Amino acid sequence: MKVTKIKLGLDDVNAFVNAATECDFDIDVNYNRVIIDAKSILGVLGLDLGRVLTVTCHGESQKFDNFLQQYAVA
Repeated sequence: MKVTKIKLGLDDVNAFVNAATECDFDIDVNYNRVIIDAKSILGVLGLDLGRVLTVTCHGESQKFDNFLQQYAVA
């Protein structure tokens, strides 16, 4: 399980969901107590994109990890 903190803009949501959909394992996005499936575009759009989001990957994909690094926050 790998955890990454990211910040998405409205324009980035479609690319993020598409990248998550290519993975064959579960990916969760959360902040506070809200947990959303990263493969759900409506779920991700329903998040407060002004916040730093936590992405939890329940598997490994180097391609998805590289994608996440574009949006990672320190």
